[in-house]
Amino acid sequence: MEAAIDHCLSEGAATAAMDFADAVEKAYAHISRRPASGSPRHARGLHLPGLTSWPLARFPYFIFCFKLGDRVDVWQVLHEARDIPAWMSEG
Repeated sequence: MEAAIDHCLSEGAATAAMDFADAVEKAYAHISRRPASGSPRHARGLHLPGLTSWPLARFPYFIFCFKLGDRVDVWQVLHEARDIPAWMSEG
């Protein structure tokens, strides 16, 4: 997430950086209220039970998280162009 904001700022797009941060905060709020609303698509392919992803509104990013009991842990925010299965297999 920081890299995306830094990139926007380095390109002189401060408004886009603020919009991105706002979209992330709104997504976090949604995920905290409705943790089961994310997609389990990557969880099945990677054999990571409980992993869900949520697309970020207006930006080409996904938020990956796990529901752990009564809380949700954000694991990663990744650009949709990344080879997500390969990235997760490396970790």
